[in-house]
Amino acid sequence: MLRVALRTLRFRKGAFIASFLAMTFGAVIVLACGGLLETGVRTEVPAKRLAAAPLVVTGSQSYDLPKQNPGNPEEDTESGSLPERVRLDSGLVAKIESVPGVAAAVGDVSFPAIVEGTPADGHDWASAALTPTTLTAGHEPGPGEVALGPGHRIGERVTIVAGAQPRTFTVSGLSASPDVFFADADVARLAGHPGRVDVIGVLTEPGADLGRVADGVGKAVRGAPAVLLTGDDRGVAEHFQADKQSENLIVLAAVFGGLAISVALFVVATTLGLSIQQRQRELALLRAIGTTPGQLRRMVLGESIVMSVFATALGCLLGVPFGQWLFGRLAANGVVPSELVFHAGWIPMIVAVGSSLLISLVAAFVAARRAARARPTEALTEAAIQRRWLSAIRLILAVLCFGGGIALFIVTIAVMTGPIAASTAGPSVLLWAIGLALIAPGITRVMLAVLRWPVRSVTGTAGYLATLNARTRTVRMAAVVTPIMLATGIATANIYLQTTQVEVAKAAYAENLRADLVLSSSTGGVPATLVDEVRRVPGVAAASEYASTTGYVAEPYDDSQSEDGWQIQGVSADGADETTAVRLTSGRLADLRGDTVVLPAAQARTLGRGIGDTITMRMGDGAAVDVRIVGLYPGREGFETVLMPADLVAAHTTSGLPAQVLVRAAPGEPADALAASLTRLVADRPGVTVADRDVLTAAYAKDQEIGAWINYLMAGMIVAYTAISVVNSQVMATSARRREFGLQRLTGSTRGQVLRMMLVESGLVSVIGILLGTIVATTTLVPFTLVTDGSLLPHGPAWIYLAVIGTAAALTVLSTLLTTWVTLRPRPAEATVAAA
Repeated sequence: MLRVALRTLRFRKGAFIASFLAMTFGAVIVLACGGLLETGVRTEVPAKRLAAAPLVVTGSQSYDLPKQNPGNPEEDTESGSLPERVRLDSGLVAKIESVPGVAAAVGDVSFPAIVEGTPADGHDWASAALTPTTLTAGHEPGPGEVALGPGHRIGERVTIVAGAQPRTFTVSGLSASPDVFFADADVARLAGHPGRVDVIGVLTEPGADLGRVADGVGKAVRGAPAVLLTGDDRGVAEHFQADKQSENLIVLAAVFGGLAISVALFVVATTLGLSIQQRQRELALLRAIGTTPGQLRRMVLGESIVMSVFATALGCLLGVPFGQWLFGRLAANGVVPSELVFHAGWIPMIVAVGSSLLISLVAAFVAARRAARARPTEALTEAAIQRRWLSAIRLILAVLCFGGGIALFIVTIAVMTGPIAASTAGPSVLLWAIGLALIAPGITRVMLAVLRWPVRSVTGTAGYLATLNARTRTVRMAAVVTPIMLATGIATANIYLQTTQVEVAKAAYAENLRADLVLSSSTGGVPATLVDEVRRVPGVAAASEYASTTGYVAEPYDDSQSEDGWQIQGVSADGADETTAVRLTSGRLADLRGDTVVLPAAQARTLGRGIGDTITMRMGDGAAVDVRIVGLYPGREGFETVLMPADLVAAHTTSGLPAQVLVRAAPGEPADALAASLTRLVADRPGVTVADRDVLTAAYAKDQEIGAWINYLMAGMIVAYTAISVVNSQVMATSARRREFGLQRLTGSTRGQVLRMMLVESGLVSVIGILLGTIVATTTLVPFTLVTDGSLLPHGPAWIYLAVIGTAAALTVLSTLLTTWVTLRPRPAEATVAAA
């Protein structure tokens, strides 16, 4: 039977190509997502600056959240990620150096520097041995000296901005490294955190057993917030956020990989199902000459498996370069370190091949069961028309999907708050889409009944023929409607989820700012003394330092905080009232000095604390700080921010400096005139710029849009796949009607009349698919927008929706008309005989 199917393949090339493409592109997307997932799991970052050190000790960037019941050992411990560099006590260097087999332990300190306008990384000269970096000329730097890369000369005086201060140094040596090396004594002053090191590189003695040395080093650092890295893991010490970024990559790849598999299942099932429906008369003829139902099932399954094997093989060849391209886009936008190595090994291959084969097998099995039910007598009639479509299994699955969608709808509205509502609203798009797809023939029949008379009244004879054909071919029409619904629903829901999320977060951020001007620096922060100088400038009503990070409430237990912790905003007590829009319900912002904190009132109630009470905060660098509550304010739900003194927050960030200075102009003082005065003030401070408050809001929005861009990219990939399915389905459905078109032309219809009829049919298909897709998107977006913004409508321009539905309609209409035009090229009699 398989041989028969293969021999008849040339008579149904269109259906074969459509099914082959659906399987191939499904495998490509699944393999690409699998490669990203494996890349995140491996987190392979080859060591460069630490390449000569076989062992590297660095600070642990994870934080175990407090347990609700500390005495219960069976309770799972959740871990959070610390956003700032966790540094180590320099005293660990001596302890590690005393381990047998250790030749030297070198503490490395890294900080941003600008050399004559060029950004670079600053290090102490002792850490040059960890690369190793050697001098090509001159000698190692002493106090007031530096070793630079090519392009400089010995004895040259250079201005270097480090620690937000410009200083002049003498070039004592040249190396091939792009980094700047300072004397150890200067580094302690420039880095701003004496007695602490970023990483400790361990050099072993010749012939030493690396395993034993590693065990000894591990024991030496036990009890410290440190981790020991070996092999390719050492590169993580150079990029301390690599682990967090890899976790995000894992979640991203898993979510979109699962979405890709779900969409591929529907696309392949729809394409194969439509292909089998078009062969119903052929299969009925086979039954008429004695073929058993089992033989038909084996034939359909066999040809589908053979096709999927070749399609999957091609998909695997294309999936790796496509995954590399996706990874390159993520790295270029700073989502993952560019040094991270992309992997797409045998595990993603097996997943891609296995899922593609399984999807094809399931889709073919369903189609084969339907084919095996073909009655021999149908060979004498028009067997291509299928009327029965609703089965018990289909009905049960539809009810389950709608039940799941309704449950997520309720949970999103009743339980979720703020941006995290997307975690329940987003997945519901698939449940609603699958549920509607399962009952699409019934919905299509109802919508055709509603649209029939308006269409006929506007389009005349073409509309009459189109609606008549559509009513007769409801099941096949539903198979074409499904991919349009998927493309429209997924695209609209995902895009507007992101635009709404970005706009709401941006609005919540801007609500807390009242500054007219912002002083920022490209050197990692502004000098701590700058805020006092700004306050003395005529026309300045108030000025406040600004720093931000993420932290956790360590004590008492806080069941409201997530693994991402709380946003912490650092401001100055003098000026906070004028530069921020936070209005306290109790306490004063003027008391925000030393180890103090201002909390959202809802969070304070959760903690059971009030004004004057003390809580313990785990700061962004992992340090525990006891702070006293000096104020409470009504934070916006889902966007709550903890306020702390700017100098306290800055001390626990990677740079150790305030990020900006917020400035409020005096009443009647033009912002432009004040900006000119402040520009003159910072003229001798390289890297410091003056801009209006929109710059700060734009910087925050840019961070939010990076996450949104990732989702646009991945969702666009899925939508492109469904768009291919739209074209495939339309081409298959239209090309299979060659005999029908030939008969119409033999009875007097002209080529133009057939084209107009198909134009109306494709319009009906587009309208029904777009309406169903809009329903899918609405059920996803409404609960999310209600929770985040109290609105029924999402944020974002209307042209996005118009572009989505316009593209879906254009693809449907153009593919239908083009295929119809090609199908009408043979003479009517030839088309009738060939199709028969």
